[in-house]
Amino acid sequence: MKVGILTGGGDCPGLNAVIRAAGRRVMTREGEVVGVLEGWKGLVEGLFTPLGPREISGLLPRGGTILRTTRTNPFKVDGGVEKVLANFEREGFDSLVAIGGEDTLGVAARLYEEHGFPVVGVPKTIDNDLSATDYTFGFDTAVSVATEAIDRLHTTAESHNRVMVVEVMGRHTGWIAVVAGIAGGADMILIPEQPVSIEDACKELRHRHERGKDFSIVVVSEGYELEGMSEAKDVDQFGHIRLSERGVGTALAHEIEARTGYETRVTVLGHVQRGGSPTPRDRVLATRYGLKAADLVAEKRFGRMAALHGDEIVDVPLAEATVEIKTVPAGWWAVAQAFFG
Repeated sequence: MKVGILTGGGDCPGLNAVIRAAGRRVMTREGEVVGVLEGWKGLVEGLFTPLGPREISGLLPRGGTILRTTRTNPFKVDGGVEKVLANFEREGFDSLVAIGGEDTLGVAARLYEEHGFPVVGVPKTIDNDLSATDYTFGFDTAVSVATEAIDRLHTTAESHNRVMVVEVMGRHTGWIAVVAGIAGGADMILIPEQPVSIEDACKELRHRHERGKDFSIVVVSEGYELEGMSEAKDVDQFGHIRLSERGVGTALAHEIEARTGYETRVTVLGHVQRGGSPTPRDRVLATRYGLKAADLVAEKRFGRMAALHGDEIVDVPLAEATVEIKTVPAGWWAVAQAFFG
């Protein structure tokens, strides 16, 4: 058995832990493991590297991915799918473990449906927006980083009687903003799923200040739609706007200061949420996912994805996991809203 492993899309803590777990289980069954470099680009261009016991040793606490990653979509590359299939066969692979989010696993699902491609998936994204799994690895680490930042900003906001706007990642969903905002005691949280007008947000901040609270913390997802804000033009191969160009945090801070008169500053956490060592929770979750992926490969149960349901690791169809994104439900929003103003 010869198994390829790739990591696609944005990097996040825990990728190496999956590689380690899946690789180790395959090797204990006398299988061969090969790393596919730079996501789907590696299968398009034939970029491979052997993974043995030495290569996967010590990966558990290591951030990033030793296989590197890109946002390559073979369905958007001229002849890309044909190259993927040809290189897969030429290398002598029996199966592939694809570790990624909605885009990476969307490609995997389509290859399986249209070409019978022998692939299994592992859900990775700090945004926690993949359907069919309770949590993705990488999310807990991102929330921990964001929560620590919010905690630190509380002291400087209070010292200067300022409003501090904290922009966190979250393209289509506000999971990081909501969970980190609740954990960090944010006074206002703005997410894509629950549009709140700037005037209503400012009303809550004024109400807070009228009660003697001279500082506030506002957490906003990078994908939050601020009225009147122009969109960035640059998109990737999956059609996603590069949100770093939008600057929603900066625009929001400007609007708050202009409408309330309160001195307002912004902190954009950006890629720091994706870097560094995974939390213990993410290390364990990534390890369990990697072992499950290797088991699915051994059982030839392709077109499936490892998933967390409650505290159990199960498997679900890739198509189910990628058909729609998982948004923040009303119940979570109600918890956050209870502490606004």
